[in-house]
Amino acid sequence: MTADAVSPLPSEPDVHLSVFLHGLRMDFAACLTAALIFVAEHRDRHYVDAVTVDLEANGYRRLPNERLYLQP
Repeated sequence: MTADAVSPLPSEPDVHLSVFLHGLRMDFAACLTAALIFVAEHRDRHYVDAVTVDLEANGYRRLPNERLYLQP
């Protein structure tokens, strides 16, 4: 397993982020804290409903630069 495939906060559950941006849908796994901050920042800059979150995160690659979303 590569370093970018490991959660930066392994004690937290991972969630699935489905991001719709400029006609393209992208799916990622992220720890809960990073996902919540990503959603808040994304909604400030894009459409309010452009990101959905669900609990099934298996099989998705991790959110790029996930560690950057650990602090607001």
